[in-house]
Amino acid sequence: MITRELDMKITSRAGRVTAAFLIGCLMLPQSLWAQDPSAMAREGAVDENPHWGAMVGDFFVARPLGLVMTVGGTALWLVSLPFTLLAGNANEAADTLILGPGEQTFMRCLGCRKAGYTNKDIEQHQKRQTAQVDE
Repeated sequence: MITRELDMKITSRAGRVTAAFLIGCLMLPQSLWAQDPSAMAREGAVDENPHWGAMVGDFFVARPLGLVMTVGGTALWLVSLPFTLLAGNANEAADTLILGPGEQTFMRCLGCRKAGYTNKDIEQHQKRQTAQVDE
């Protein structure tokens, strides 16, 4: 009886460790995709034409992982905040842990690999601005 309980505890711990390892492996590619926002602004507009399979994969895999990474990065940033404030690099830590994953999650077209606006978005924005100025 005692060995059964011990065996169940070991099995549940092994399951938790395995789940944590798998989550870490799934989040690694998303963290590697996160780029510096200023570098994205220098590159200009994003013109990609993603395939429907890329859009489906992005919607069901990359976006939820990006959301988890953004929330996890926020929690990690809050925990490390006293140390980063003492070191004077709280802004850099926030850019890396929160803004990078957040931009890849929320500022990217569905299926695209780079964050940013497309040329179509920029043209529409310019048309709206000129229409407002003309009025």
